[in-house]
Amino acid sequence: MPVGTSAATHSFRALRHRNFRLFVVGQFISLIGTWMQTVALGWLIYRLTHSPFLLGLAGFLGQIPSLFFSPLAGVLADRWNRHRMVIGTQVLFMAQALALAALVLSGKATIPEILGLNLLLGFISAADVPARQSFMIELVPDPRDLPNAIALNSSVFNVARLVGPSIAGVVIGLLSEGLAFLLNGLSYVAVIGALLAIRVPPRARRAAAAPNVWAHLAEGLRYAGGFAPIRAALLLLALVGLVGTPFSVLMPMFASDVLGGGAHTLGFLVASIGLGALAGALFLARRRTVRGLGSVIVWAVSAFGAGLIALALARTQWLACGVLAVVGFGMMVHMASTNTILQTLVDPDKRGRVMSLYTVAFMGTMPLGSLAAGALAGRLGAPLTVALGGAACLVAGALFARELPALRAQVRPIYERLGIAPEVATGIQASEEPPAPS
Repeated sequence: MPVGTSAATHSFRALRHRNFRLFVVGQFISLIGTWMQTVALGWLIYRLTHSPFLLGLAGFLGQIPSLFFSPLAGVLADRWNRHRMVIGTQVLFMAQALALAALVLSGKATIPEILGLNLLLGFISAADVPARQSFMIELVPDPRDLPNAIALNSSVFNVARLVGPSIAGVVIGLLSEGLAFLLNGLSYVAVIGALLAIRVPPRARRAAAAPNVWAHLAEGLRYAGGFAPIRAALLLLALVGLVGTPFSVLMPMFASDVLGGGAHTLGFLVASIGLGALAGALFLARRRTVRGLGSVIVWAVSAFGAGLIALALARTQWLACGVLAVVGFGMMVHMASTNTILQTLVDPDKRGRVMSLYTVAFMGTMPLGSLAAGALAGRLGAPLTVALGGAACLVAGALFARELPALRAQVRPIYERLGIAPEVATGIQASEEPPAPS
């Protein structure tokens, strides 16, 4: 950015692109509904069953398709029109939400039917995330604005996480979970309309180097696995997704059993995570360089792990909310920093496949962790289960920190050979200079 650019202008620079503005406005409205459904679904299952295992099972079914289906979706995102693919997934999201609303409002919903619809949601998400993440580069023509676009997209996600659960708590308390599902379904009108208004130039067709889907998939796996910085970033994300992030499926248990609250308490807890995550996304949006993101990841994972341990000790709503803000900050900074590094390092023709591995590393490992967390919480209690996950995250962050010097050495010559700007060449490198004022 030019010298003298204000911090506010710099922080929102990606919004100068019309397509990106349309995208984030539609996403914001739709994501409010998505968070309403997430909170309402967890509360509905726990109200009907009081089973921590079924909470974990619901999380498992909603995320397990990402482990197996996202790599294939990433291949399709590199071969198909990403714009149309994202529109298609949003239409399917709307259909799933409206079906769930109709079922619950009819008063005939059963737990197997609710879990089945959540499994369907997982398959749609497994196709949507790689396509949407790889579509981002087409919305922001200036590659210098891509990190800011990723951070702003994360900000929108987390503002919605603040608003959606708060509305859901009121709607559930005064009316029913079914109305929250209905409002979510209607919210997709906004994002579908915005996507239809977006105009992107046609993407060049890929040369037929990999004649079939499986060869194309294997090429992407070899590419990501053969480059240590990408491999290390994905492995850390996968481990945190497995042992740390599943704390979220236990939030209804914390709200009801640990803190003695109701649906409004759950709304406050989830909104607190969103508040911290929003602060983390805005922190990244204000950064003027990708330099130092490796070190940022280390302390973000450490803050996340320490926050989970503190959450296990909290016994009042306001203390839990404060701790969850720290948890949300660390979680978002880790996820968005990893996303930025991957989008910076990856070859354009492999973007969809690498971002599908990003989806697998985070969303694909979460279902296994959610199932284990639900089972452990039934035996050990939610606090001890969450504390064990936090301790594992601290260990993972320390191991990644130990590998950083070797990762820096591998990144630098590759980007110099490709002729990319020097500050990008040190994107995973710890900064040796004070950060630029923001």
